[in-house]
Amino acid sequence: MTDRYAVIGNPIAHSKSPLIHAEFALQTGQDISYTALLATRESFVSTVMDFIGQGGKGMNVTIPFKEQAWKYLATDILPRAASARAVNTLIFKEGKVIGDNTDGVGLLRDIEVNLGFPVADKRVLLMGAGGAARGVLPELLHRRPATLTIVNRNINRARELTDWFTEWRNLRVSDYPGLSGGEYDLLINATSSSMNDELPPLPTGIFGLRALAYDLVYGKGLTPFLQFAQEHGVAKLADGFGMLVEQAAESFLIWRGVRPDTRPVIAMLKGKE
Repeated sequence: MTDRYAVIGNPIAHSKSPLIHAEFALQTGQDISYTALLATRESFVSTVMDFIGQGGKGMNVTIPFKEQAWKYLATDILPRAASARAVNTLIFKEGKVIGDNTDGVGLLRDIEVNLGFPVADKRVLLMGAGGAARGVLPELLHRRPATLTIVNRNINRARELTDWFTEWRNLRVSDYPGLSGGEYDLLINATSSSMNDELPPLPTGIFGLRALAYDLVYGKGLTPFLQFAQEHGVAKLADGFGMLVEQAAESFLIWRGVRPDTRPVIAMLKGKE
């Protein structure tokens, strides 16, 4: 029988995940179906439980349900999800709902393998303190950057995030005016600003000589953040397509025990952009 998987979110019609997993299945000879499910905050848990009741084997969780899945749904939390306090991958096994998070490993695989940009000893700026930032922060820290600064409009939210990582001496917080005078090698936009065609209130002069500007948003061409970086001399620009495919590949590996080749799928998606 065909094994069933899905992604759940709101909105969800734009999701590329069904296409990505269909390509993975063709490439690896896996007999699966993968659909997109729309839910509300009120119906999220019941929608997942209904899918399990229909024989579902696993599920990806996207905006805005990653924190909800961590708090209220998963009965077993794996270490990556526990560190991030957010779940983007669910495994349904032996009556359990197991929660994992592949966002961080997906981002770092795109940055370090696909883009050839090692994070160790770099000055990293992570914009945002919500679920997207939490999902990637642990993996970024484990790469041992020289410094990792979390910037947020509400600096108290950034401080709350760092409270979970007090053992990391290289972790800092700032508001946007406080960034003036600093330079960074890797700048990651994990805010929702690009979804609204807005630019975070970044000061000028923050890009290092060979900086990489990375926006987690994908499918919108050059976002205001990437345009800002380009206008200030940054040559290395990346959107979230690579991360999207890499985190999906990690989920596929968890579910099916085989890692697909992500390169042709990333190329295909970029060709459709």
